[in-house]
Amino acid sequence: MIRRHHNLPSLNALAAFESAARHLSLTRASEELNVTPGAVSKQVKLLEEQIGRPLFVRLHRALQLTQDGEVVAAAMQDAFERVAATLQQVSMSGGARSVSIGTTMAFAQLWLMPRLGTFWNAHQDIIIDHVISDRTQDLHRPDLDLRVRYGDGLWPDERAEKLFDDRICAVASPRFAAAHKLKAVRDLIELPLLSVEGVDWTWTTWADFMHEAGAPRRRLNVRRFNSYVIALQAAQDAQGVALGWLSQVRPLLERKALVRVTDAEMVAPQSFHVTWSARRPLSRDAEILRDWLLSQDN
Repeated sequence: MIRRHHNLPSLNALAAFESAARHLSLTRASEELNVTPGAVSKQVKLLEEQIGRPLFVRLHRALQLTQDGEVVAAAMQDAFERVAATLQQVSMSGGARSVSIGTTMAFAQLWLMPRLGTFWNAHQDIIIDHVISDRTQDLHRPDLDLRVRYGDGLWPDERAEKLFDDRICAVASPRFAAAHKLKAVRDLIELPLLSVEGVDWTWTTWADFMHEAGAPRRRLNVRRFNSYVIALQAAQDAQGVALGWLSQVRPLLERKALVRVTDAEMVAPQSFHVTWSARRPLSRDAEILRDWLLSQDN
């Protein structure tokens, strides 16, 4: 293999390995790099020959990083993220500045967007690029400056600061609440309960809520969704009762699109955080947006 400046192997080999290590798949790496899986495999083998150590254990239709491979992969991810961030900053210099932020659809629609006008008015020279998705993997892109995440605040290779804690209650449309005279949590057991499942294991379910409220253990009439926005829309359409994180349903409660159906509520077991890569420093503009987020009331 031809040696480059700084005693580095071929950049093609490094790029092939970084992609294969991130996906743990030659096929997915080839799709990302727009080459054949054989070409990716060849470049990775060349890199392993140059280093003199195996970087992958080849399993049947799968890859697994060796201990050396994990060390090299971490270094490559760090280096590529730093290069990407530097190039982005240089490309934006002399013009409007840009900060990217990733959030879920519900958080963007119900919490962030109603507040963002105050940021735009104060910082008209900063452009915010939004990446909005309920798929966790979509928010792990290395080019994102900031993310808003729900959890315990402990994520590998990320720094996190808590935005706020939350509380959870049961909500439904005024029409649904009027048709079902509810006095206690146990009255919910026979009703259609709208639940968000399969998106994030930290998300509280109806079983969790019922247990916390002291309701008797019974089989629940649960209708499942993989989108919190759609579950809330179903609740507004009188299709059942949803769990409402107060930080996000408060606007709907204020305009009477939803109402609380019981007095029961629970402390959310996780919190909302703003996070960013621990591998590279934030730009000054990203710091401005981060600090503004942390200054907002729940």
